[in-house]
Amino acid sequence: MPRAAVLSIHARVERTQPSTWEDPSLVQLWGLRYSVYVVAARDRALFSLGRLLDDDRSLRRAEDLATRLEALLKGRKITDGEAADGLGGIGNGIRYAAPSGRVLIRWEGARAPIVWSVPAPDTTPREAALELARRYLHVFGPGTPDAFTGWAGIGAAAGRAAFDALGTSLAAARTTIGEGWILASDEEAFRATAGPAAEARLLPSGDTYFLLQGADRELLVPDARRRGQLWTSRVWPGAVLVEGEIVGTWRRAGPTVTIQTWRRLTRKERDAVETEAASLPLPGLQGRIRVSWEG
Repeated sequence: MPRAAVLSIHARVERTQPSTWEDPSLVQLWGLRYSVYVVAARDRALFSLGRLLDDDRSLRRAEDLATRLEALLKGRKITDGEAADGLGGIGNGIRYAAPSGRVLIRWEGARAPIVWSVPAPDTTPREAALELARRYLHVFGPGTPDAFTGWAGIGAAAGRAAFDALGTSLAAARTTIGEGWILASDEEAFRATAGPAAEARLLPSGDTYFLLQGADRELLVPDARRRGQLWTSRVWPGAVLVEGEIVGTWRRAGPTVTIQTWRRLTRKERDAVETEAASLPLPGLQGRIRVSWEG
């Protein structure tokens, strides 16, 4: 969602504003698992065509819907509901056009998304899928084909095919949860001494940092009881990072940010968290952020 995207960017980029998600360098689309994502405009193909490796049936369906949508729109921008009705009352089925890479949306989190057509990406599903796998390993590695398919929302055969195609560009790696793969070009960075981490960051629900499945979560949060508090069965809370370590969760209601800690924080650490909370670029917020501590 746009607000979550802004907070994810804010955790990584200085001077992020509430409207940063609308920068021309970013676009919105129905991406992995047909959820709404804000991604770099130049990476549109990765999160659309990249999901269709070895899936000719889905590609044909996406291309057919995108062509019909383009003919319906004639250069216009309309709501997804209007577009779905115009295509024969297909409802949420309009999202199946997204993997073509020819459909973009604008959704602010409340009103219906606006949809429009764009030119097809200048790449193939195979090229896009391989780059998507590289990005996955660069950010989440060590990884496995199964973990990649779960993250990307694609078939197991497509995930294995992507890893097989990467071939010698991969390097084997061993972790406490088993063996996996990294990009060979990242090996030096894995072996290097880590630099200083930020004093505190508040990552929103679904942030890339902890968008993990299965056993991969054990690497980030070893304590099983704590994992259940971060990755809940409903809407996830945000994650509280102190010097690179997840030390709790957070939620917001209006101007109040409630922090649930997993350990006792020092006064310096609490001050850093409160400073980070006060800096959140939240649109339409009346008054200053207030932090409520629990745990």
